[in-house]
Amino acid sequence: MKKLELTKENLIAVHTSLVLIEDMARVSKVEKLDEDDTNTYVTFKDIQFHNGIIEVDVCGKLLDNAPAHARGFIGIVFRVNNQDNEFESFYIRPANGRDCNDPVRRKHACQYFSYPGYTFSYFREYGINQYENSVSTIALNEWSHIRAEIEDTTGKFYVSDVLVLTVTDLKHGNGKGKIGFYVDIGTDGFFKNLEVTCLD
Repeated sequence: MKKLELTKENLIAVHTSLVLIEDMARVSKVEKLDEDDTNTYVTFKDIQFHNGIIEVDVCGKLLDNAPAHARGFIGIVFRVNNQDNEFESFYIRPANGRDCNDPVRRKHACQYFSYPGYTFSYFREYGINQYENSVSTIALNEWSHIRAEIEDTTGKFYVSDVLVLTVTDLKHGNGKGKIGFYVDIGTDGFFKNLEVTCLD
């Protein structure tokens, strides 16, 4: 497993702002503000990832101007192509976790999606719910540990060492590409301790 250094030289911000603070990256969405599950992330230049393990600590906070439907969306992207128009992602919604009293929202505390065709909006429109699950440990303004184990079309996603979602039909199973940090609407996102194992 290789720990990746967070430096201006090896990071690319896509529709986001990026600030490096000691050993952390601070990322927030600055474009596509009315679009969800889109290409708003920071990627690493020199990693080509197909199968392997991605681990990172994340902390999702809400920006002062966050809309009412903001949930602190924060996570990872992988298999990002060079044009930044195809990728896969796993993220958590900290506001739907431990401190949420709404049973419906609690069922939507984590999400897998694939861009461009299989996004949150698409899943909701067609009543597809197998790419979401509850996560009782997460909360706004607190650190969580994400671990993704990716093998071809299967992804196992862990939060704080608990398996929270298994996806057996990853949409870019044959793809290889960049990895990175994902944020969505209204999130002030913090990332640290990124470690990656590439198995092929």
